[in-house]
Amino acid sequence: MRKKILYGVSAFAALLLLAGLMLLLQFKGNAVRGEYDLYIGSQADYAEVVDSLMPHIRHRAAFRRYARRIGLPETFEPGHYTLTRGMDVIRIARMLKLGVQTPVRVTINNVRIPAQLAGKLARQIEADSAALMAVLTSRETAEKLGFDSITLFSMFIPDTYEFYWTVAPEDFVVRMKREYDRFWTPERDELRRRSGLSRLGVMTLASIVYEETRKTDEMPRVAGVYVNRLKRGIPLQADPTVKYAMQDFALRRILYKHLKFRSPYNTYVNKGLPPSPICMPGKDAIDAVLNYETHDYIFFCARPTFDGYHNFARTLDEHMKNARAYSAELDRRKIR
Repeated sequence: MRKKILYGVSAFAALLLLAGLMLLLQFKGNAVRGEYDLYIGSQADYAEVVDSLMPHIRHRAAFRRYARRIGLPETFEPGHYTLTRGMDVIRIARMLKLGVQTPVRVTINNVRIPAQLAGKLARQIEADSAALMAVLTSRETAEKLGFDSITLFSMFIPDTYEFYWTVAPEDFVVRMKREYDRFWTPERDELRRRSGLSRLGVMTLASIVYEETRKTDEMPRVAGVYVNRLKRGIPLQADPTVKYAMQDFALRRILYKHLKFRSPYNTYVNKGLPPSPICMPGKDAIDAVLNYETHDYIFFCARPTFDGYHNFARTLDEHMKNARAYSAELDRRKIR
């Protein structure tokens, strides 16, 4: 009889131990099926969180039980969270409770106008393009950062940055001002003084250089042409400024009628630099302006070989010869 009781107790204890282990496994075992990026919007309710999360985890009952225990349905934090293999339901629930977000990588480049920047950012962070555009064109925000609503665009330095997905548009812009200040090292400011340009002037000229050529090795020479023109009081006559003035970036051939377009950005009808950059120049273009090549060229024209490089000239006669050769090639290729 005693043996039967002992066996029964042992069996019951074994069952309890097994149940305990199974329960422990539910809470502390690997709950993630495969790495997954979970996005919880600021307007999401808990049901939406559960609907997004459940298909990607195991031990769902354990998650719901622990989530209720810590009050997650009432106090979860929006954001971007990365679920990785080895995570258990306790860690997942606490991550959402405490808002332990995984930063997202935000890339800004190849942008011509604030609306394009707002659209590109809206695809990478939670804020929509309208909210971003409101901040990017806000006079009040710009003045706080030392700019105006037109020149604020010159503050953005192309690169890839880490942000929380839920970053507010205002906070995003403030962070970019810190990046701008970090970019302008004492060494870059010393080079800037060589050209006689302000920081805004450097960014604006760099945007023209960037639109003229994507050949990094040629950028300092192109920059030198424009510095020469600025110092001699010659209009820049930069074709990309005409496209920007007309907001026609698909224009392939600049004709005489286009050169007369009235706009403060058209450098054929206005001397000096435009009021602000005509695009977001790459760092290579900015540094090309700071390290512009010293020479006596005042003209340049795209090569008729269409290899992306330019022919440079010191005299108008030489330039017109280069321009006619390029124009003839445009005609031959039926580019209008």
